[in-house]
Amino acid sequence: MSVCVECKKPLDVELDPEEEEEYETAASSSGKAPAAATETVPDDVQLTCGCHFHWDCLLEAYQVTECPNCGKNIASTSSNGAQQVLCNLNNEGGLQTDLDILPLLTEEFYLKAYPEDRKCRAFLEFCREGDFKAIIDMLQDDEVDEDDDEDEEMADDDQPGKEVGIDRMLRYQDPIGEMQSGLHAAVQAQSREVAWLLLLLASNLDLLEFPPEVFQEAAALGIMRGLTEDKVDIRSLRDANGKTAEDVANEIGGVWVGWTGNGRLAI
Repeated sequence: MSVCVECKKPLDVELDPEEEEEYETAASSSGKAPAAATETVPDDVQLTCGCHFHWDCLLEAYQVTECPNCGKNIASTSSNGAQQVLCNLNNEGGLQTDLDILPLLTEEFYLKAYPEDRKCRAFLEFCREGDFKAIIDMLQDDEVDEDDDEDEEMADDDQPGKEVGIDRMLRYQDPIGEMQSGLHAAVQAQSREVAWLLLLLASNLDLLEFPPEVFQEAAALGIMRGLTEDKVDIRSLRDANGKTAEDVANEIGGVWVGWTGNGRLAI
């Protein structure tokens, strides 16, 4: 049986009690008695060089272009010319072959270096998915006193484990994702609902430009615009290619027809 080349232990991981309960529930609903095997699940990352790692062991030892065990080159070039790191990944979700894990590795290493950005990145991912409800939940869970001193707020944001201010989440730009803002992400996701929310909370767009339905929904959720005049307008943020969210909307068209050129997405 193959073992992890880093820690020399079998390529599986024990389930925590909650995960084990989920497996037992699934087994019961299928009419099968839960077996002892449900106590562990596979945890096997097989690189192109043939070496096997646990996921966490790979993260601890990972080097971008070489296998940390045998030193062979594990990076390759995709059909569109981008760098990739392919592997066969076998975990609780099943076996996935020729999976590019470079984006996952890149994000994990970024978060290891900047753990204070974890909530901001989760917020941005919800914008990319157009998940309005999840965004609202995050904003409500992380509500902070808008009257706090700005310098004090910045100091708190920069310390791991501290609460991340709403202003920082709203205006976060992805340093490993072409500096996208939440508004860029909402535009690409073609989510008008998320775009309206971000414009309400993080722009100086005249309130007369908002449909009544936006205010009704915001009021029902207990969301209000604070002072925005002294803060960066989210519409002015540019990605790594120098594009604003309106520039992206112009390229996409579709649901954004009628939005561009009238100030909704641009100052």
